[in-house]
Amino acid sequence: MTGIDEDPRVAELRTAVALLRRRLAALPADFPDRAIAEDELAALAAMAAGGVPEIPRLRASLLLIAGAIGSMSALARGLAEVRAAVDLFGEPPRR
Repeated sequence: MTGIDEDPRVAELRTAVALLRRRLAALPADFPDRAIAEDELAALAAMAAGGVPEIPRLRASLLLIAGAIGSMSALARGLAEVRAAVDLFGEPPRR
């Protein structure tokens, strides 16, 4: 799905993920869970490329990314943008 028929939420997610991936790649510092963050960002990018993703999987990836990035202030804005894009898909179901 591309162009005019594309779900704007998916486009926002794709953009936010791409920006955070670039910021992470440009970060010279190495940290223990960097590979986890990179893998989950790749998973989010793949989900966005495939159309409307599964919300529980989106949220699980977001949690893993947030945990992996931790308190890296250089990535805080990008992480917030990804979270906002994930939130466009709706609130998680209440248990």
